[in-house]
Amino acid sequence: MKKLTAVCALALALTMALAPAAYAAEWAGVPHASPAMRVAWGTEEQGSEHSFRRQAETEQSGLCDDVVCYPSSVTQSEDGTEIRKFYDLSPEDDPTGIPRSDFEQDGYHYTLVDLLKQELPEHESRQHTETVTLDSKNKDMASVLALLPQEKSFITDDGLAGTLTLRLDTVQVEVAGYGSSTKQVSATRTYPNLAGQDTQYIPKTIQDGGRTLTLQDVSWQTDNTGSLDGYALGDRYTAVATYTGSATSSYVKGYTVTADYTGTVSRIALNKTRYVAIFEGTPLQPVEPVGDGLEATDPAPAASFNWPLLLAPLGLIAAAGGSIGIALFLKRRSELAEGGDEDA
Repeated sequence: MKKLTAVCALALALTMALAPAAYAAEWAGVPHASPAMRVAWGTEEQGSEHSFRRQAETEQSGLCDDVVCYPSSVTQSEDGTEIRKFYDLSPEDDPTGIPRSDFEQDGYHYTLVDLLKQELPEHESRQHTETVTLDSKNKDMASVLALLPQEKSFITDDGLAGTLTLRLDTVQVEVAGYGSSTKQVSATRTYPNLAGQDTQYIPKTIQDGGRTLTLQDVSWQTDNTGSLDGYALGDRYTAVATYTGSATSSYVKGYTVTADYTGTVSRIALNKTRYVAIFEGTPLQPVEPVGDGLEATDPAPAASFNWPLLLAPLGLIAAAGGSIGIALFLKRRSELAEGGDEDA
């Protein structure tokens, strides 16, 4: 009897010890555990920030660090479907550090389609023509040439430099635009030998230089004056009429000057090798909202006990309890049978 009780106690202790382990094993498998419970996640994020800062510092020089190379210049097509990254590497730089992974930028997904290698010569030169445009208030050649230096230094987009010279036969001057102004004008007309001082004899409008002027004022002069009883009498009059109006004139606002400079541009490559990574871009598809606009996510499975580990000790307890019950029943029946024999 004591042995059976000890077995039951041992099974119960084993069950209590396995229950926390079973629950912990199930919780560790939950995929949506809180970031606060994952120390490695925080360490990884800090490492990413450090890598980004190191990339920003190295990218300014267009060189390679221990792992990654950074471009010396980047060009993008006007429609955004192609990006070219230029890497000018020295013999010590490893071109395998040129990034080849896809990336997203400005609504496009870019994929590497080609990586070109160009051996840069030690010395490169070519003829270059550059057209300049500037504004001028005057169109005479003396004023225009005063704005154009005979020589000017120039650097091309790909880094070649040189001194260019003005080509006088390419200098052109064009009108940049016209303006208009309005001013008041006036004219006088004399109308002699009038019978009286009556404006009906005077025209109300006149044409002057292609403009229509309107009568503004009239002054009268008396002709052939005589005297009657001390009063001056006139039998004829002269009218002096003043007409006014407006005149609009146009003027040149300014001039646009264009001219070409030509010359030789060159550079020293300093034993560099150029790699051109060509990426083609495809437009990103907009993400359709789900439900009320929040992204649908799979619900995290609820944490639960590992029932097989928990039920095994319980089965042992049940079996032990059943054995104890059967043993007690048989013992009791045996005692009753012995008591009956003694009474007989």
